[in-house]
Amino acid sequence: MSSPGEYYNSLPPITKAYGTLCLFTTVANQLGIVAPVFIALIPELVIKQFQIWRLITNFFFLGGFSINFGIRLLMIARYGVQLEKGPFERRTADFLWMMIFGSLTLVVLSLIPFFWTPFLGVSLVFMLLYLWSREFPNANISLYGLVTLKAFYLPWAMLALDVIFGSPIMPDLLGIIAGHLYYFLTVLHPLATGKNYLKTPKWVNKIVARWRIGAPVASVRQAGGVGASGAGAGGSVGGGGAYSSARAPPESSNTAFRGRSYRLTD
Repeated sequence: MSSPGEYYNSLPPITKAYGTLCLFTTVANQLGIVAPVFIALIPELVIKQFQIWRLITNFFFLGGFSINFGIRLLMIARYGVQLEKGPFERRTADFLWMMIFGSLTLVVLSLIPFFWTPFLGVSLVFMLLYLWSREFPNANISLYGLVTLKAFYLPWAMLALDVIFGSPIMPDLLGIIAGHLYYFLTVLHPLATGKNYLKTPKWVNKIVARWRIGAPVASVRQAGGVGASGAGAGGSVGGGGAYSSARAPPESSNTAFRGRSYRLTD
């Protein structure tokens, strides 16, 4: 069994960075260093007082220390990691663009009064969960050891549990909407038309290359602009960016987690 340090170092870069920021934000809140009101997404303060940091910081707060916080962090460590190591293997820029696009979508949706929520971290986690469920729909999930279901239904089961336990439904619903929009634009629409309108921008590739995130190297593009692991090759999420990890791809990376059983516990 690996030590906690070895496990942490083995995590892929984007998921590790996001999970760490979420943990540090909650710790800072518990210690009284950062009050949630100063990092919440409040449109009036963003527009009138130019407190633009709120557009970013609200994604890092998953709530105070609680069972729900632990479950959200576990979802990042499990489903986010499996996405980044599986369908997005050697495609760090694509994974980063997916997180950026999801965040932008959630901010735009939250500007609508009906959808507004001060913290979108839970929504971003739910987006990861939704995309994981679409990529590995046949994986068996043991939900709290009480019922086993296919991964395809996991986002809706978690949403139902949040409703039963009295948690707000809107953050979960926003994450599902953002996840499905990304899945539609990068998988369903390209499969139907052969055109991908959500390719990873060059500036994201440059960031990954400049900071050597995931050891970026040039990758091969297929006709139609969809990457070797993208929708044109078998219906995986993402669009195949210009930079990716230098590690050799595992065998059948897009199906590395299919058919396995997972247990989600509190």
